[in-house]
Amino acid sequence: MRLYPAIDVMGGRCVRLEQGDFERATEFSANPVKRALEWEQSGASYIHVVDLDGARFGVGRNIGIIEGIARAVSVPVQVGGGIRGMDDMERRLSGGVARVILGTVAVRNPELVRDAVRVFGDRVAVGIDSRDGKVAVEGWGEVSSIETDELCSRMRDAGVRTVIHTDIASDGMMTGPNLDTTRRLVALGGMDIIASGGVSNISDLYAVRDIGASGAIIGRALYNGAIDLSEAVRIFEESGDERC
Repeated sequence: MRLYPAIDVMGGRCVRLEQGDFERATEFSANPVKRALEWEQSGASYIHVVDLDGARFGVGRNIGIIEGIARAVSVPVQVGGGIRGMDDMERRLSGGVARVILGTVAVRNPELVRDAVRVFGDRVAVGIDSRDGKVAVEGWGEVSSIETDELCSRMRDAGVRTVIHTDIASDGMMTGPNLDTTRRLVALGGMDIIASGGVSNISDLYAVRDIGASGAIIGRALYNGAIDLSEAVRIFEESGDERC
């Protein structure tokens, strides 16, 4: 199982939100590029970056920082937040990003997702952020009427092969991941499901792995020291997931 240390950028700084609430942001670093280098040095094989300002306002506002992260590290970087069109995708991918994550547009404009997959292939992933079983959009500020499982099935049919599922109620709360929803998405088949939200310790990572998720995003648990990234990488990526 691959581990994705998370870097959420707001106002040019590395922060973590609680349950997607922009009023409950904790700053963990004034330099997201430096933080990315620290995660790489700790063994990260992939880095997950979210432009929170882009997600909130629909326009990328931290593109320079994101490109700086992609240039600074030698591992691939996936990026979401404020990506609304093909030009947005092209800019990020040509700027060194390995994979773009589409969120709101998967609900608003699913045909764009199909077009993106045709052009960029597996360099396109979809982020499905859910609250009480429904998909949230516009930086989690609005909850749609679409069921999480339904959107995931639609994205699979559109050719998407990687889905990042975030449970908003768990995100940033250190209360454990939403295993039930993630398990259902895994069971749909035909996609790699990356679990996000609530991971608080190594036991949570075992639980995510055991339901068949291909990866897990780790945020606050890394920043507050509850999970040591070097140890987690050794367990889940370097030693064949064997328990120690």
